[in-house]
Amino acid sequence: MIKKDVKKAAYSLLARREHSQKELMQKLKLREFNSDDIQIVLDALSEQDIQSDLRFGESMFRLRIAKGYGWIYIAAELKQKGLTSDTIAAVYASQHVDWFLQAEIAYQKRFDNTEIIDQKDKAKRVRFLQYRGYSFEQINTVLNLS
Repeated sequence: MIKKDVKKAAYSLLARREHSQKELMQKLKLREFNSDDIQIVLDALSEQDIQSDLRFGESMFRLRIAKGYGWIYIAAELKQKGLTSDTIAAVYASQHVDWFLQAEIAYQKRFDNTEIIDQKDKAKRVRFLQYRGYSFEQINTVLNLS
């Protein structure tokens, strides 16, 4: 009976959006279900491909790209959400993104073709792109274009 409740709660969460196994575990524990019951249900959902960390990672990847984030930020967030290094690598391999173009788009959206005034302004722009998860190579390329 209890496992049915856990399964029902898991289905309810997955109906709204993709979740990683770690997220589902945390949310179901908050509902005070037994950890052993949760793990049994999560294993079954994963085997039936109802819950997939890879699918969750790809979904999260697309969301973050649309918001202008770079790979460093996205990879860190996926790791924090409980994805393994192998799954993160599979997500990266499944997506084909021009990171230099993404960095340029994020930069243009934020700074709108304004000139760099001084070193302080340049540092601010570098920090912005760093926070967004772009590499120094990508940042240097974008700053040299503007």
